[in-house]
Amino acid sequence: MRIWFKEWKENRMLRDFVACEENDDTRTHKIFHALEQACYEFDLSRPLWLDSNIAEFKRHAKTRFSSDNFVDSIAFDYLEMQIIEE
Repeated sequence: MRIWFKEWKENRMLRDFVACEENDDTRTHKIFHALEQACYEFDLSRPLWLDSNIAEFKRHAKTRFSSDNFVDSIAFDYLEMQIIEE
């Protein structure tokens, strides 16, 4: 499974990171582990999953974490997470 993380500010991508999960964990565990790797790479606190994020991720395999999802302040508009290969 490959998951692409992108930081966006003012409709421009600031940086990106692709996490590859090749273990035998469940899909959910792979997603959470990849999110943890991306947060470490970007030096961020882990975002909170709101109901809207869960619903969007179930429908499109993609979601956005805005400032409402983070406890700390962020220097970008949102963090986008998208599954690019399962």
